[in-house]
Amino acid sequence: MKSACMYSKKAMNYFKNPKFTGEIKNADAIATVGNIRCGDVLKFFLKIKKNKIIDVRYQTYGCVAAISSSEALARMIKGKTIKEAEKITNTDVVKNLGYLPAIKLHCSVLGVAVLKKAIENYKKTQKD
Repeated sequence: MKSACMYSKKAMNYFKNPKFTGEIKNADAIATVGNIRCGDVLKFFLKIKKNKIIDVRYQTYGCVAAISSSEALARMIKGKTIKEAEKITNTDVVKNLGYLPAIKLHCSVLGVAVLKKAIENYKKTQKD
């Protein structure tokens, strides 16, 4: 049985060795979400071409779970179409990481929320 503060090896690797941190100048979509109870803040930048996410970067202020969830999500959405990315759930993020303590599951929810908000912001800028 896993303890309440144990993380998977993959989650710890994403926390210690992130590849998608930073920002994208002239991003096609930007969104920020936060959780006032825990203090986590996630900001995502998307570069989109022909309805496909060609690059993603994030800036996350938070705990191991918030950072590893952001990294997992970034890796999951790069190369996906908008439609494919919209289908990703926080459960998908947790499965990708292998495990998150129950008390930290809200971090995966924040990640999906910032992704959906970024996509929503992108769609507002597009002509029908």
